[in-house]
Amino acid sequence: MKPCPALFCCLLLPLSLAAGDWEWQTVSPRPEIAPDFEREDGALILRAPDREGVNGWFEARLPVEGGAHYRFTATRMAKRIAHPRRSCVARIEWQGPDGRAVTSPHPVNPRYFGSPNTTARPEFPRDVETREDGSVLLSHETTAPAEAVTAVLQFHLRWAPGGAVRWTEIAFDPIETLTRRKVTLAAIHHDLSGSGRNSEQNRELLAPLVAEAADQGADLVVLPEFLTCKGVTSDYAAVAEPVPGPTTEFFGKLAKQHDCYLTGSIPERDRHLVYNTAFLVGPDGALVGKYRKVTLPREESQRGISPGHEYPVFETRFGRVGLMICYDVFFPEVARELTAAGAEIIALPIWGGNPRLAAARCAENGVYLVTSTYTNHDHDWMKTAIWNREGDRITEATEWGTVVTATVDLARPAVWYGLGDFASRVAREAPVRRAERADDTRTDHPPAAR
Repeated sequence: MKPCPALFCCLLLPLSLAAGDWEWQTVSPRPEIAPDFEREDGALILRAPDREGVNGWFEARLPVEGGAHYRFTATRMAKRIAHPRRSCVARIEWQGPDGRAVTSPHPVNPRYFGSPNTTARPEFPRDVETREDGSVLLSHETTAPAEAVTAVLQFHLRWAPGGAVRWTEIAFDPIETLTRRKVTLAAIHHDLSGSGRNSEQNRELLAPLVAEAADQGADLVVLPEFLTCKGVTSDYAAVAEPVPGPTTEFFGKLAKQHDCYLTGSIPERDRHLVYNTAFLVGPDGALVGKYRKVTLPREESQRGISPGHEYPVFETRFGRVGLMICYDVFFPEVARELTAAGAEIIALPIWGGNPRLAAARCAENGVYLVTSTYTNHDHDWMKTAIWNREGDRITEATEWGTVVTATVDLARPAVWYGLGDFASRVAREAPVRRAERADDTRTDHPPAAR
């Protein structure tokens, strides 16, 4: 029986109280690894002794209405913690009457499992903003499972010898509807075959397909790799240009005309160096940023191409975009670096490659991928396609000179059987990356607690 409105208000009343008024418990898997717990002016403070293995959390149990929507927010301030994304975790669990497990409100992909239903797993709010004082805002919108009567909120400190974390601005409020973050992704499938053209003519060949993608509502359009070279020359340095330069100016005008973002790959010259560089131009016509290909096959290194060393992620009006180029997809490190930096979508101009690796990069990082390739669509090799977070191709090109598009919701969780929203778990549970290990001793975090 559906509760009456008066009962619903009673159930939600505790959520309107400040978190400092909630009934907090301190929990640790074992007393010998418990941190020190403090509460001060509504803040939750956890401090770890200077020894390995410390693991514990504050926990509050709040009444919820099954099927209702909620917004979680909290602020984290860490001190002397090498890996806050892994050591300072917020977590939401759902329980039915008497603490029983409940069924997730999000169906599992039936392609992989016979039943679309699965037990609701913990949810991990994500970092969404780093403030000037070094504190980090976490935010998460969610739907309580139909059978849920309790939300268990947890604030952890783990695996950070001598570290401390201060959790503040904690809220868990009912909302009318979930925020949707729909974006239309597009990839151009053109082989740029033939010869005798110049770089300018190659750019012109792609312009009608950009217009076609825009007519289909594209927010992001992915162009091919080395688009100023294919059918022009294999001497990449001969057509290398600065970024920004003629190509980014050309596609910047198209992006502004069609109110979208455009990305593709060209040879970039920077003094005596030549890079394989992916550019991103925005709807204002300006260069948003660029990525220099990190992993080079011998075909490029022997022609004098230099590798890049950075993994930038770009803020757009619809979300965070990372760029990879061709051979990058063969190595898990590049996609992991981008997603660790917050990428929700990766654009991949690619000459050709193994589609199984593209699927793996999506699945292991919980990220959408958009690929534009020169590989023939009839071959069992890389596709011009749009891939979901599970590594499935949502759509793929079947003809040359065409555009493929798909609209995705970046706010929709990718729920896996037995794991829940895996994409939200990656940052909290993935191994420490090499770059993080090199910085293990840093102590430059602002004070977490006095």
